[in-house]
Amino acid sequence: MSILVLGTVALDSVKTPFGERQEILGGSAAHFSMAARIFTKVYLVSIIGLDFPPKFIKFLADKGVILSGIKKEQGNTFRWQGKYEGDCNTAITIDTQLGVLSIFKPQISKEHRVIKNIFLANVDPDIQSCLLDSMKNPFIGLDSMNYWINTKKESLLKVIKRVHLFVANEQEARSLTGENNLVKAAAGLTKLGAKMVVIKKGEHGVIFYSPKVIFSLPAFPVTEVIDPTGAGDTFAGGLMGYLATKDKIRNSDIKQALAYATICASFNVEGFGLEKTAKLTRNYLEKRLKEYRMISSLTD
Repeated sequence: MSILVLGTVALDSVKTPFGERQEILGGSAAHFSMAARIFTKVYLVSIIGLDFPPKFIKFLADKGVILSGIKKEQGNTFRWQGKYEGDCNTAITIDTQLGVLSIFKPQISKEHRVIKNIFLANVDPDIQSCLLDSMKNPFIGLDSMNYWINTKKESLLKVIKRVHLFVANEQEARSLTGENNLVKAAAGLTKLGAKMVVIKKGEHGVIFYSPKVIFSLPAFPVTEVIDPTGAGDTFAGGLMGYLATKDKIRNSDIKQALAYATICASFNVEGFGLEKTAKLTRNYLEKRLKEYRMISSLTD
């Protein structure tokens, strides 16, 4: 089994109470890939500029990520600059430079078209639709953000109708449905077309919702959040990466996938950028998962 992720590969500049990093490797697809690669083969589809450091291409390739879907164009790579204060729960965007992302059209090969698991990471919903039009009956996961909800809601709603699993945070779920109660918001997202919904609640865990099944899981308790950038993308990578290993998805598989996703995200926030997730192995995941089961279990 394998998975294709469409999203951004970026140069991030981040400042938190624990330090500062300039132009490190980031982007929704890069963070997703670092988690998903632990479970399955990952094909990354994105765009970069001529200024993108070759060392980052080598880094991704050395981690086993297949980069044949990355397009290099004349211009600058997508950049994001932001900072976190206090408890690091909310990113404050200082600057965003779209660069070549503004002209991006996914480069899809015959090999890509038959991949059965697709994740549409945070990017323009029109770009997401463009990729879906080229694929053959995949299992589709989707992420988005408030920027697209506010500026391209109609396009995003069209994409939601086509997906099997929609991953959103609390604010996004409420914005799309107008519901404050998260269970009602999750139900509202299925009415928009998504067959299954995962709502991320940060340090308060996650809710899974489908018309027949609902459950929640706690977060893994992290004592120091160094840099939460990409935590949601890392979560999605663990979730979809594990599900991609299954021919038929059962409720127990979804619970296991959400547990792995939670653990992946807990590693992500403990360092800047990809510092922690780049070193992740299945053994490290299993060790923390064992702790997580003990913490979240109702039995002695």
